[in-house]
Amino acid sequence: MKKLFLYFIAGSLFAAACNSKNGGQKGEETATAAAPSVKGTAAISFDQMIHNFGDIKQGEVVEYAFKFTNTGDKDLLITDAHSTCGCTVPDWPKEPIKPGKSSYMKVVFNSAGKEGYTEKEITITANTNPAEIKGPKIQCTVVK
Repeated sequence: MKKLFLYFIAGSLFAAACNSKNGGQKGEETATAAAPSVKGTAAISFDQMIHNFGDIKQGEVVEYAFKFTNTGDKDLLITDAHSTCGCTVPDWPKEPIKPGKSSYMKVVFNSAGKEGYTEKEITITANTNPAEIKGPKIQCTVVK
């Protein structure tokens, strides 16, 4: 089951990479990623895994809201979401998301002090199986 999940994630990431290089609409590359649904657990599935802001000016603050759905059969409770640096800050719903219901995770990127291509991924901790999953990414090119 774990190998199947890893193949699914790898295939999703490959599809997202191909889509962004082969004609995906700028800023709206799409792919679905999900924590595997195990009976009696919550699961999270994002409608879109990558948002590309394109070129932004250095110092600009941009944000995007990623839509997700609880595809499990138990309430979804996100307890943490973070990126690898403080320039990218996620904001997630603190209340439980019922099975089959959707919500949004807002991601704010501050380009102060950045230059060139940037890609930041959000890591999510929730009552899913596994508890920590790789979430959506933002991309942009920071220009002076």
